[in-house]
Amino acid sequence: MESLNDIKKRVKSVNDISQLTHAMQLVSASKMRKSKQQHEKVSPFFSLCAVSLMKLHRNMGDVDNPFLKLREKKAGETWKIGYFVLTGDQGLAGAYNNNIVKITEEHIQSKIMENAHKKIKTDYRLYVFGQMGSGKLKKDGYLVDPDFSYPITEPTYYEARNVANIIRAKYLNGEFDLVYLIYTKMESAISMKPVISRVVPIGADSLTNFMQNNEEDTELDLDDDWKAEYHPDAESVLSFLIDTGLNAVVYGAMVEAYACEQTARMQAMDNANRNADEMMKDLTMKSNRARQARITNELNEIVNGASQVE
Repeated sequence: MESLNDIKKRVKSVNDISQLTHAMQLVSASKMRKSKQQHEKVSPFFSLCAVSLMKLHRNMGDVDNPFLKLREKKAGETWKIGYFVLTGDQGLAGAYNNNIVKITEEHIQSKIMENAHKKIKTDYRLYVFGQMGSGKLKKDGYLVDPDFSYPITEPTYYEARNVANIIRAKYLNGEFDLVYLIYTKMESAISMKPVISRVVPIGADSLTNFMQNNEEDTELDLDDDWKAEYHPDAESVLSFLIDTGLNAVVYGAMVEAYACEQTARMQAMDNANRNADEMMKDLTMKSNRARQARITNELNEIVNGASQVE
């Protein structure tokens, strides 16, 4: 049995850790709420742009815009793919970062195998937000761009616009044929899952997913009759909507990922607090037993000493 002094030291250690995890839980909850409020302020405008882009593209028919056309590859050619992966800068968030890394590695391997069956080569490059995912992917031997360094903490629209500009530039100059965003999506207050969304070329799926995340912010119906005049012309409006839509998708993913990271950390700290409470109960019982054993030993010593005197 542990000595009473050892148990007291463990009680103090567990109590100190419990106070720290409780504080981290409160901080994560505050950051999560702040990030959600920040996104809610701008999501109506982004949703309107997404809906308008889909309607305009549908009404214009076949449009000669590079961001709306999927390139074709033949045997012997190479698919050049860019992955923008949103992970955290800190740990203590349960399986949050590991899940993102896992789905990224699985998608890369899947693409390589799929293209290999078609006798098409695969060239990829990873652009990772956050140090946790970057370090893990490098360790696993994946190609991570060393010059790309964007924190995920408290994302802003300006940072998202800069990332979207990088995506646009690399796609237009031929560095990439496909660009994917990999981040964590919050399905409910307690359910999160990593998702992969193709952002370039822009597809209906990514825009539809974005609108589903913000469906309460817009009353526009994709099936209604929509007639409008464009100034200066439809192509210019479409180009603006494509740029703004890409900014919106990147910013939405950054905010969603940051909120999910904080939620995951909040849940992890809540579990740590519960474990600390269980440990405190167990240590309290051990402390009581040790104290009783010490009192019993002292009484035995007194009785034995008295009997020897007699």
